[in-house]
Amino acid sequence: MPALTYKLLKTDACSNARLGTVHTPHGSFETPAFMPVGTQATVKGLLPGQVADTGAQILLGNTYHLMLRPGSELIAELGGLHVFMRWDKPILTDSGGFQVFSLGDINRINDDGVSFKSHLDGSTIELTPQRSMQVQHELGSDIIMAFDDCPPAATLNDHQQQRAKQFGSNVSTRAPHLHAGLKTTNEASHENAGPDSVAYRERVKVANERTLRWLDACVKYHRGSGRDADQALFGIVQGGTDLDQRTACVEAVCAHDLPGYAIGGVAVGEGPDEIKSVVEHTAPLLPDDRPRYLMGVGYPADLVTAVRAGVDMFDCVLPSRNGRNGFAFLPDGSIRLKNATHRDDPAPIEAGCDCVACVGGFSRAYLRHLFMADEMLGPILVSLHNQRLYQRLMLDIRTAIRDDAWLALAERWPAACPGGFA
Repeated sequence: MPALTYKLLKTDACSNARLGTVHTPHGSFETPAFMPVGTQATVKGLLPGQVADTGAQILLGNTYHLMLRPGSELIAELGGLHVFMRWDKPILTDSGGFQVFSLGDINRINDDGVSFKSHLDGSTIELTPQRSMQVQHELGSDIIMAFDDCPPAATLNDHQQQRAKQFGSNVSTRAPHLHAGLKTTNEASHENAGPDSVAYRERVKVANERTLRWLDACVKYHRGSGRDADQALFGIVQGGTDLDQRTACVEAVCAHDLPGYAIGGVAVGEGPDEIKSVVEHTAPLLPDDRPRYLMGVGYPADLVTAVRAGVDMFDCVLPSRNGRNGFAFLPDGSIRLKNATHRDDPAPIEAGCDCVACVGGFSRAYLRHLFMADEMLGPILVSLHNQRLYQRLMLDIRTAIRDDAWLALAERWPAACPGGFA
């Protein structure tokens, strides 16, 4: 049996949405699927059984963080990531590429890999395509990602612009990397770094070339190791917001016969319109008979848009991160539980929700109290609600595809389906 098989069950008649099933050595999961993010071998604040009870069928772990702490060698000695974190369902690990560029203090980047300082202790770390594969082999995840160069968004705010100027002298002079490695936003345009600038286009071109070169190295190492029988390697399509670059990258990445393919580089500061443009252009170009994974996205409306473009798999930190900060998602928007308006509110987060927080009768007033008192139960309960809401949304999306029930989805999830489906 191959490490991964994908069965396409239905393609939607009015969009590119797909219903399917992915089979791995640790079980199957239904698609479209949302993967809770367990960065450091845990979905923060939640027991594995609680995560499973939300409806999650697959989790994501992070190569960069687990490589630094506790170390992939130790995890391998203790039976692999599934045993280590007590999760017996499928696991996907990303390659560490995004974290290197967003968290690491990069000393050197070239076509061989990246040298950076650990954000934990300042030690110098080398991460290459081969090393990324080795770490993921030791982790033992079901789906592993190729090491890639993830270019940043094309715009920066003032603070990031200043950091970019300081950062520029520390990177390869092969191309103007601008703000490579920085977390970016669309608050303001970086001088000469807009999406139509020569510098941005060159940065994206270099990232594509490097991503493809690194993919070649990942494929060679992975297949040479013999681990392709139990771990499925996905290639990643980069290209920023340049659709021509996206097309070229799809063609080159898909020249490798891989079990699945991902769309990267659309969760680094782009707005929803840019995400929509890239995903609607790129997803239909990927093979029909392989799962398609959109990395790091996103809000409920982003998920619905991407599903209708033909994407099958998603991950995002938003459910847990927002939950830890008192933001609860609702079908019609969101609420901030720390707000004084909830001080004496007896209602649950969401009437009719079947999560532990809502069914358990915990009021908005009580949850606000927990956050104001810095009690850990507040973040736990709201995180559980948010994770369950995302899984409810995915279940309803799968039902909409199966039953051609998009109008019903829009009625139940107005925030995820703004404007409905004309």
